[in-house]
Amino acid sequence: MNTPILTMGRPAGRAAWRAILAGGLIAGTLDIGAAALINWMNPLVIMRFVAGGLLGKAALQGGLPVSALGMLLQWAMSLLIAAIFVVAALRLRWLTARPVAAGLAYGVVIYFVMNYVVLPLSAWHRAPPFKLVPFAENLLAMLVFGLIVAFCARRALRPA
Repeated sequence: MNTPILTMGRPAGRAAWRAILAGGLIAGTLDIGAAALINWMNPLVIMRFVAGGLLGKAALQGGLPVSALGMLLQWAMSLLIAAIFVVAALRLRWLTARPVAAGLAYGVVIYFVMNYVVLPLSAWHRAPPFKLVPFAENLLAMLVFGLIVAFCARRALRPA
């Protein structure tokens, strides 16, 4: 029987939504903090850079409303990233059985997709230049992101 994976009325559907919300919101919020630490910038400025993916360079001149838009965009992307993992974990149970391996692998995928697909397609129209230290710092941040998503999925989706 082919039933929708994320049906809210079913316990598995509610668990999946909990995993998506927890993983996406926690990882997305901490990612802003990590970017602020890596770049020695105010998180509000980091959120303007995120909004710049939609608005372009003009976002950097924006104020609190543009920063709020950046946070909403960050959470939307983070929820989508978490949802992709959770849907995959519902079909591939090893993703929740081995959250460290799955989370680290997913973090690598997130890093490359964000930097070499999403950024070039955004209003920034560029991929970051390769420099070893920023590469390592940003990859580490995405590894942590992947681990958060994987452990939230494991916690929410484990059998009762």
